[in-house]
Amino acid sequence: MPSLLEVRREQKRAKLLQYAERVWHIESGSEEEKIDLAIQKTREFFESLGVKTRLSQYGVVVDKIPVIVEQLKAHGMTTFSETQDLTPEISQRILEGAM
Repeated sequence: MPSLLEVRREQKRAKLLQYAERVWHIESGSEEEKIDLAIQKTREFFESLGVKTRLSQYGVVVDKIPVIVEQLKAHGMTTFSETQDLTPEISQRILEGAM
């Protein structure tokens, strides 16, 4: 999730700022600083529960990412998100960021 939020930060800007303020009570700093801190706090929260936040922690290696993306395409999973604009190429960037 942290990688998704990072890659999609512009598309999710308003919601991320709302999330930063309402969930994490982040009220000071620039919009970018608020978003950065909200993403950081999200990662820290999951890790505090013992949830790994990096694909590499699950044994996924970077050269498997193209295979995963091809499987998305093979199964017709080519648009995701609430706005249907998350493509396999964007998915690849998210997966790479999650390493």
